[in-house]
Amino acid sequence: MNYYLAVDIGASSGRHIVGWKESGKIITREVYRFPNDFTKIGDSLTWDLDAMFSHVKAGIDEALKLYPDITSLSVNTWGVDYVLMNGDKEILPGYAYRDSRTEKIIDEVHKLMPLEKIYSRTGIQYIPFNTIYQLYDDYKAGKLEHATDFLMMPEYFLYKLCGAKSHEYTEATTTELVNALTGQYDMEIVKALGLPERLFPEIDKPGKIIGEYKGIKCVLCASHDTASAVEAIPMEGNEIYISSGTWSLLGVKLSQPITTPESLKADYTNEGGVNCICFHKNIMGMWLINSLRNELCPGKHFAEIVREAENSNFDLTVDANDPAFLSPQSMKAAFDSISPHKPETAADYFRCAHRSLAFTYAKSVNELENLTGKNYSRIYIVGGGAKNKFLNSLTEQATHKKVVALPIEATALGNIKLQMEVN
Repeated sequence: MNYYLAVDIGASSGRHIVGWKESGKIITREVYRFPNDFTKIGDSLTWDLDAMFSHVKAGIDEALKLYPDITSLSVNTWGVDYVLMNGDKEILPGYAYRDSRTEKIIDEVHKLMPLEKIYSRTGIQYIPFNTIYQLYDDYKAGKLEHATDFLMMPEYFLYKLCGAKSHEYTEATTTELVNALTGQYDMEIVKALGLPERLFPEIDKPGKIIGEYKGIKCVLCASHDTASAVEAIPMEGNEIYISSGTWSLLGVKLSQPITTPESLKADYTNEGGVNCICFHKNIMGMWLINSLRNELCPGKHFAEIVREAENSNFDLTVDANDPAFLSPQSMKAAFDSISPHKPETAADYFRCAHRSLAFTYAKSVNELENLTGKNYSRIYIVGGGAKNKFLNSLTEQATHKKVVALPIEATALGNIKLQMEVN
């Protein structure tokens, strides 16, 4: 029996999942889970890299206790964040994407190369915390002078395990610095921004074995969590997917990128997938609901929250992608600031969040069909949000599409699936 380990790290938690095949089906077992969150240092939001790596190693050790003969492992995380390196030393802090440091330099970046041109070359949706803006802020602050490398989060942890530095395609595309046609870093953009060219080596495709840790092969999976999740979806044909977690990623798989002014205006992105382009839109997702819960009723079970939301009569909606929701000190205040009429009860806020997400999904589906020139009949929802039956029902009503909810650990499953193909 061959066993494979997925180290699946999200912005709020991480998990180690072992997978193997029985009767042609992939069986998985979670062996370790740990919390993950931003650390505030002064006014900056950062990641505690030492704590995260300690959990990565502890989870591997736990997996080895249960399955001593693990064939390979791989790591996936969210996109855009990275660690600057000077040789084998980190240049700290490792900023978190919700930090506001890039706000002051975005206009400067777009003066050096207009957003329209960047998008026509990369096809990546403009988000103020994309790696391109984070790196330019580091450049302005002088932090790149002694940097020999930058490693995206999953490749950083793989480097710490096996000593090999790499840049994996799906994760690299989230930088907004990869050419959508070549799949390599776009040196015209790099030169226009004055970034050191030494930081941008050749990009590897998913499936490469890069080293070993404790006798376990270390493999590059589709290390951007969305790409791994999409790879795991058992679709009938090519239909719409929603990877529903802290963020909701709504889109379809394409053979070629769409980098038109229309797709830029609609905020659609062309991120790397496994032998495809993941053409989708980032929507705030469960961040809205989780943040309201933490503020209004911490500890209350989600089933009770959803039941109360269903029974509320508050039917106003807001744009779930409004910038007010990105990193507010108070999510309740953010809803108050953009809703024509303030919700009155906690149930009202949760109902508003659920319905707003569903209607934002519907708007995005309409945009998607216009951009691709195709009509779709189903929406496959994976990830933690797929367990939310109320949101699934609202989504089906708002989009007029058949919703197929698959409450599976899709990201870890996609990670394991690719490892199996390599080995």
